[in-house]
Amino acid sequence: MNAESNRPLPLIHARRERQPADLFKVEQLDLEFSNGECRTYERLISRGLGGVIVVAMPDPDHVLLIREYACGFHRYELCLPKGRLESGESSVEGANRELQEECGFGARSLISLGLLTMAPGYMTHATQVVLARDLYPSRLPGDEPEQLEVLTWPMDDLVSLIQREDCSEGRSIAALYMARDLIERDQV
Repeated sequence: MNAESNRPLPLIHARRERQPADLFKVEQLDLEFSNGECRTYERLISRGLGGVIVVAMPDPDHVLLIREYACGFHRYELCLPKGRLESGESSVEGANRELQEECGFGARSLISLGLLTMAPGYMTHATQVVLARDLYPSRLPGDEPEQLEVLTWPMDDLVSLIQREDCSEGRSIAALYMARDLIERDQV
């Protein structure tokens, strides 16, 4: 049973990997629910260690955004710096590395804000949200195919940001509001 409900989880009768890929594998689950109904579900299994997304604040009122190519929609997207965790790396270490690779800054203060999932109905990938402050110039080589554009955005104008056509990445939007709410509530 899961912790939030008294309803038993469905029974998995079979699993099959389908068409292997570099980032994900596709798996089919043959499930039987507690009421006897049977269904086949497909899900994407993340091949990595998870990811991290960084709310980097160069000052108390602004956040750093990057403009990067988004292959899924074949366009450039305004979003927060993010990436996959490397072996043996904590989410805070990964956040500081990604910030240096993508924005050219390190952070002296890094606070984990929580976990975000993407489409948990069919995907196992999870991303840790990290607030980074007290930034200093520091660049690490990254794996991006081109130099990323770095922009500064006012935290008190998130409404305008999310109304833009080129800012639709849900993890970035959720992470920005998580950080804003923590800062307003705790004045950290």
